[in-house]
Order: sequence, then structure tokens, then C-alpha cells
Amino acid sequence: MDCRPCCGACCIAPSISSLGKPAGVRCRHLTPRLRCALWGYPERPSCCTGLTPSPEICGTARGEALALLTALEAQTCPPCRPG
Repeated sequence: MDCRPCCGACCIAPSISSLGKPAGVRCRHLTPRLRCALWGYPERPSCCTGLTPSPEICGTARGEALALLTALEAQTCPPCRPG
């Protein structure tokens, strides 16, 4: 699966600690066309390079991708875990 044009959900919904980006906030490297400006560059954080588009993460539309990634962030965020 390729990245969906005009989506950017993976650059908004999850936190990116290496960039100091909290969850739900647009990454400073997300272009106006909703593409990663660091794509293909070594400066791109490893958490971003490890995230590949898939139906389980991207769903069928941008809104679904935002919802799926927001839920995944809530499930995996260490301060958010009960316990």
C-alpha cells in the first residue's frame, strides 16, 4: 500500500518524541500538501521510517486513518497506560 495523497494522518495523530511532537499536533515537517518533507532523508526519525502504510493503520480514508492512529497512540503511550 502507498501513502494516500493528502492524508498526513501519521504526521498528526501519533506523538514523535524525537521531534518533541505531541500526539494530535501537526508535525513541523508536514508540508502543505500533507507529505513528509523528510521522506527519504536520514534525518527522518526511526519511528517514522518504521511506520509503513497498511489497511490496518490507514483504513479506507483520511478520517479513518486519523481515528485508527489516535486509538493506537492511546493504547501504546506509556503515560496513558493504566498501571
